[in-house]
Amino acid sequence: GSDGSSEETEKVAHGMAVDTPKLLLHGIDTVQCAYYLGPPSTKHLDFAKLAVIKEQLRMDKSREPRAVTLGGTEFFLQPYGSSSGYPFVLTNEDFKIELGEFNHPSCFVTFRSQGLWRQSAAALHNQLLAWATGIGCDVEQPETLSRVDFCFDYALAERNFDADSFVSQSDKDSQHREHGTIQTFTLGKGDVVLRVYDKVTEIRQQSAKVWFYELWGQAEHVWRIEWQVRKPVLKRFWIRTFSDLQEHQGMLLQYLAEFHDTLRSRTEDTNRSRWPLHPLWVDLQQRITELHTLEPKQVEGKELVLDERLMRLTISIYGYLKRMAAVSCVKQGQPMMSEEEAYGLLGERLHQLFDPFSWKLDVQKRMKAIELGEW
Repeated sequence: GSDGSSEETEKVAHGMAVDTPKLLLHGIDTVQCAYYLGPPSTKHLDFAKLAVIKEQLRMDKSREPRAVTLGGTEFFLQPYGSSSGYPFVLTNEDFKIELGEFNHPSCFVTFRSQGLWRQSAAALHNQLLAWATGIGCDVEQPETLSRVDFCFDYALAERNFDADSFVSQSDKDSQHREHGTIQTFTLGKGDVVLRVYDKVTEIRQQSAKVWFYELWGQAEHVWRIEWQVRKPVLKRFWIRTFSDLQEHQGMLLQYLAEFHDTLRSRTEDTNRSRWPLHPLWVDLQQRITELHTLEPKQVEGKELVLDERLMRLTISIYGYLKRMAAVSCVKQGQPMMSEEEAYGLLGERLHQLFDPFSWKLDVQKRMKAIELGEW
């Protein structure tokens, strides 16, 4: 075709070999769960006070959250409610908690990716329950999982499959390209969605989750196989609670990788479902069979992300410093400016802007944002 990917398609059509699939990482990247809790102690969580703070933020037309401490745990109280009808949204680096005094379920929790890779879904669930108990809530009935994202990350130096290589029970599929190169295959919409995508590109362009490089042991050529599974399908596999998830996730993943979606190696047969399984999928199915023996990997991602951000800020400032030197040279009629002179010029101009009061407040505000997960 004229989309710049004909060479790539030809490689796929001729079944060119790629390296043996190598699983780098498996785990759960997102969990959403409803909790059924009794009312908290007003000593630890006063909904009227939260409403006052939220209204102050609204009156100030502030888009920035306010740090609050509830039950010994610090959160950001966001200036908005949730789209599903919860009036309050609390966030920190592990959780997004949507809650309200009169809602049922009493709260809806999203377990954030950085928390899941630093600990585990079960550990974060226990942490959430300990917090709820600490603010005086009783557990009235078991939690109900409403979404789980399972992922498997593979080292793939070269991709030798395309959209036609997938055989799926899903009716909808799509693919995303950039500069003629396919970056994402998506199959399904709703209760089961499979995404197979270039995770390194996604990190660089969107999520900035550079801690995955440490988990993988590499920073190039990684593709993620990820299923997003919602409540109706979880229930079909008897997965309602976190203990159910631990017990039945292998059965669910076997169904997904063996019956719902498969990846095939192209042959001359016009019936794609008769094409043999792609080596990547053969390995994936085997790994799922052995799921209980796979070692989980965990990492503290904050320091890695902050190092990356410092480097990006430094590169940005260095670029602006060159631009400042060029502007000053043209303005003053100088042929060139040394880096020491440019540092001096920058220092002079920054000193003119410097306000010790706002400096302290703004730095502390940014520190708090980092501490509560905005990294």
